[in-house]
Amino acid sequence: MMISPESYYEMNLKGKPADRIMSTIRGLKQEIGRLKNTMEHPDYGIEPVMCPSEATRLSCTRDYLNRAKLALAEAGVVYKPSQAELKAQEFENNFPFISKIIFFIGGFFGGYETRTVTINGDEICINVEHSLIPTPSNLGEFEIEPLDKEEFMDELSRLYIGEWRRSYRPERFGYSYCDGTQWELEIQFSNGAKPFKCYGDNSYPYNFDKFQELLGIDTTEEPEEEEDE
Repeated sequence: MMISPESYYEMNLKGKPADRIMSTIRGLKQEIGRLKNTMEHPDYGIEPVMCPSEATRLSCTRDYLNRAKLALAEAGVVYKPSQAELKAQEFENNFPFISKIIFFIGGFFGGYETRTVTINGDEICINVEHSLIPTPSNLGEFEIEPLDKEEFMDELSRLYIGEWRRSYRPERFGYSYCDGTQWELEIQFSNGAKPFKCYGDNSYPYNFDKFQELLGIDTTEEPEEEEDE
């Protein structure tokens, strides 16, 4: 069972000197990295997920980290973010100005699909283009339902896309695949900021399925049909 950020503060940070708090911050950042690596490993999900899940622990550890940074400020020390944290903060600063999300995914055997999310005022629509023969189910423009803009952006903010790596490849874990699935993501902003881009080849961010679901992509695997004897 995970505890609240304030309980974590009372147990681990309250009254501690700045150097002790900074040491705690480093440990929390390492734990976040470890949890992400666990969930991004190609074998993740093969074994039953324990409770609390890695996703729950990651969410709580992120809250603990934010509380620890606040405790450091209360101790009179200014926290110096890493380059990765500065990159994530830049994305957060530009987040309100997201105007378009272009997501490409597919493979040689299953075809390729591009979903373009256009945000215009209070309206959000998705255009779907598929490399296979277009049908009403894979080509067209429609509004996201039942999410409105506020709900969509809230869900998107919870994915912390600014923390995603520039590239994802299975070689990072000692794996190598032929063919498979490739994907690319580009997020454009209306304030003139440089677009955010990342991509992957048979490797994905830890919350990739939630991102696809937000874009209306069904991530459930269809059960294999049993052959008649």
